[in-house]
Amino acid sequence: MAKIGNIDVGDFPLLLAPMEDVSDPPFRALCKEQGADVVYTEFISSEGLIRDAAKSVMKLDIYEKERPVGIQIFGANLESMLQSVEIVEKSRPDIIDINFGCPVKKVVSKGAGAGILKDIDLMVSLTEAMVKHTNLPITVKTRLGWDHDSIKIVEVAERLQDVGAKSIAIHGRTRAQMYKGEADWGPIADVKNNPRMHIPIFGNGDVDTPEKAMLMRDKFGLDGAMIGRASIGYPWFFREVKHYFETGEHLAPPTLEERVQAARRHLEMAIDWKGEKLGVFETRRHYTNYFKGIPHFKEYRAKMVTSDDSIDVFAAFDEVEKEFAGFEFV
Repeated sequence: MAKIGNIDVGDFPLLLAPMEDVSDPPFRALCKEQGADVVYTEFISSEGLIRDAAKSVMKLDIYEKERPVGIQIFGANLESMLQSVEIVEKSRPDIIDINFGCPVKKVVSKGAGAGILKDIDLMVSLTEAMVKHTNLPITVKTRLGWDHDSIKIVEVAERLQDVGAKSIAIHGRTRAQMYKGEADWGPIADVKNNPRMHIPIFGNGDVDTPEKAMLMRDKFGLDGAMIGRASIGYPWFFREVKHYFETGEHLAPPTLEERVQAARRHLEMAIDWKGEKLGVFETRRHYTNYFKGIPHFKEYRAKMVTSDDSIDVFAAFDEVEKEFAGFEFV
C-alpha cells in the first residue's frame, strides 16, 4: 500500500501527470471518474503566483471531487518558492509537488524545472526549505539527470528523501532527451531497489498500454505509474489499466456515444471554468484522441479545431455521432 505522507493512495496507484494546458479541472474530473487515483494541476510558476498573474492564480482552482489532488509549482528562487507555498496552502491541496523535471527552454533557462538538475545542491536545499515551511506533504517530480553523463538519480533521490520529500515521480529520460527516444525505467528501479529508500517511487514516461503499466509494477517493482500523454483525449486509459490488472484482459474500448459524451462534457466544463474563448481553444488538443480510429475523420476534426465558436464544435460532435452511429472501435 503506497502512502504519500498520511495519504493512502492504494496499491500501485495511477497518477495523472501535471501537464501544461492539459491537466486542468475539467480534464482532471474526467480522469478521476475513469480511475485516476491521484491528480495534479498543471505546473504553476512561483514567480507568476507571487506577482498574482491571473493565469497562475487560476490554476490553483481545485475541487472536492478530485481529491487527493496535488498542486505543482516550479521555480528556482527560494524566497519566491516559499511565498508561493503560502499562497498554494490557501487552496487546500492534499499535496504540494515541486517540478524539477520540465525540459522546456523557457523554464530551464531560468534554472527551474529540469534546469535545476545542473545544481543538485540547490534542488535539495529548496526541497528542504519547502518541507520545513508547510505541514502538507512535499513531493518531487524529476528526470534521470541533465544528460546521459550526469545521471545520479539514486543519490539525488536519497538526498531528497533525507530532507523530507514524501514521494518522488521520475521520468525515465534526461533533460537532453526531451521527449525523444524510449524512456529508460532501469535507473528508476535502481532508486526503488536502494535499501535506504522507504518513500514511494513512481515511474513516468511511455506508459501507454496496460501491459507497460504492468511491467512497471511487476518487472521494475515501482510503487505506481504516472500517466501523461497516453491520457490526453483518452481519460479511459486509467480504467483500462485497472481492468487489465484485475482480469489480465483488455477492456472493450469506449463506444462512439461515450466518446462524444465525454468530449461534450469536457468542452462544457472547460467553458464554465475558463470562458468561451479559452475553453474552446484549450480543449482542441484532445479531439484527435477522443475520436481516434474513425475513418475519414479529417473534415470533422477540422471543424472542431478551427472554429472559435463552441456552437460549431458542439454541432460537429452531433454530426459525428449521427454519421458514425454504431461504429465499432478496435
